[in-house]
Amino acid sequence: MAQFANVMEVLSLLDKSNCRKCGEKTCMVFAASVFTGKRQLHECPTVSKEDIAKYGVQPKKRNKIEEENEKVLSLLKDRLASIDFEERAETIGATCRNGRITLKIMGKDFSVDKEGNAYTDIHVNPWVLIAALNYIIFSKAKPLSSNWVPLRELPSGKDWYRLFGQSCEKVLKKTADTYSDLFSDLVRMFSGTQVEDQFKSDVAVILSPLPLVPMLICYWKPEEGMESALGLFFDDTGEANLGIEGLYSLGVGFASMIEKLARQHGHSV
Repeated sequence: MAQFANVMEVLSLLDKSNCRKCGEKTCMVFAASVFTGKRQLHECPTVSKEDIAKYGVQPKKRNKIEEENEKVLSLLKDRLASIDFEERAETIGATCRNGRITLKIMGKDFSVDKEGNAYTDIHVNPWVLIAALNYIIFSKAKPLSSNWVPLRELPSGKDWYRLFGQSCEKVLKKTADTYSDLFSDLVRMFSGTQVEDQFKSDVAVILSPLPLVPMLICYWKPEEGMESALGLFFDDTGEANLGIEGLYSLGVGFASMIEKLARQHGHSV
């Protein structure tokens, strides 16, 4: 029986109509549930009998996402050990000292050694570390254009934006809906800049989680008959400077960190 390699492989077998006949709101949510073993492929009425026979009953995966993160980190750390730290530091606008590359993440010093160990005062989850290592290894250091676009409009973003919306933007929106001081705290805690006239949003904050990889978070407050909305935008050079997987990891990691801090502190981050 074949095993799915990732969520996108499951999604490729679905018709992407978001018909909700499976009971989930979107095909992406259903695909993620199938990948983790919480749901089975045959529960989608549009999947072919051939595909159902090929994949059969998928076993429930225990901490599969964490296992995937560990594999990705292992590959990145192997690659990190082979690069010239001084050369890369000069290319990406970082510094190199005592065998460590140091750059700014959320306005704070973030250092990494040859083994991929991180040294910083900020909370580091696997998503953030993956994004940082992707930047150090792969960034092309392309100058910013100041043209803000959603993830789906980046060259490779089409296949990622639905999952990004669920795992990042939806999480940030829920946090913004719950904690009224979120955006002022983002500015204060992470050296952000509050701006105006961005996509006619009620609140907009620009953060610089990595050099040459800024993020724009726009929030539209709820109005009569309309729910609130939140969008996360990148400079259109974002994929060149971090890669689409790095941008995904950065957004999801940031959303996870903010959600955790907001829960811990009750009213603010």
